[in-house]
Amino acid sequence: MIPNDPLPATDHQSPVTSGPFWTYFDLLLFALLVCSSLAFAFLLALLLSATKIALALKLVLPQVVIYALAFGSLKVLLLIRYQQPFWRSLAWKPLPFLATTASLFAGPVLAVAVGLVGTALHTPELPLPFQLITRDAGTVILLGILVVVLGPLCEELAFRGFLMPLLIRSLGTAGGIVITGIIFGCSHGYEYEWSWRHMILISGAGCAFGWAKYKTGSTASAAFMHSTFNLMQFAFFLIQSRPL
Repeated sequence: MIPNDPLPATDHQSPVTSGPFWTYFDLLLFALLVCSSLAFAFLLALLLSATKIALALKLVLPQVVIYALAFGSLKVLLLIRYQQPFWRSLAWKPLPFLATTASLFAGPVLAVAVGLVGTALHTPELPLPFQLITRDAGTVILLGILVVVLGPLCEELAFRGFLMPLLIRSLGTAGGIVITGIIFGCSHGYEYEWSWRHMILISGAGCAFGWAKYKTGSTASAAFMHSTFNLMQFAFFLIQSRPL
């Protein structure tokens, strides 16, 4: 699904520049591409609703379509406008073993911290869509791939890989990380019935992901941290619902 960018074979290939070479106009184009992907996925969801396929597939397939269309379009945009590769442009760089391990362990620690803050804020418990359909092992695996792998990967490429470098260039490091985190939290508002407590918690988690990306220089660090953060929450919900 996600091809590897070839490494430069000769000196004639232009290297990826440090920092964002794209502009806010490119961000606008990407936002339009995402909106178009959402519209297409919505139509797909309507079509699937009339079929007898599993409810999990009805939820997962439109989300996969959104990711494929949006990031496929972004890849084409970067190639056509700047002749630059997708993965390295968005700072997807290999991490040393210690940094990888730290990123993976930081996710569960952050999940516990967010849970404690949520308790202190008296955050209401809201049922998430996947909590209502985790009834068999196949469904759990399918949703797990979406929640723990695809979601964190694509969200970090978009927010910490593409958006945050632009905001850091305009607002400075702290401003760029925080504003990206707030936008990240607001983008999840619809999942939590626009609860301000949930949005604050998710924005805080987004700031932590942004800090991980900034400190390591790699979007992979944020994605690993995000992935294990989601894994911790997903496991907690599974234990609560006892689907297996």
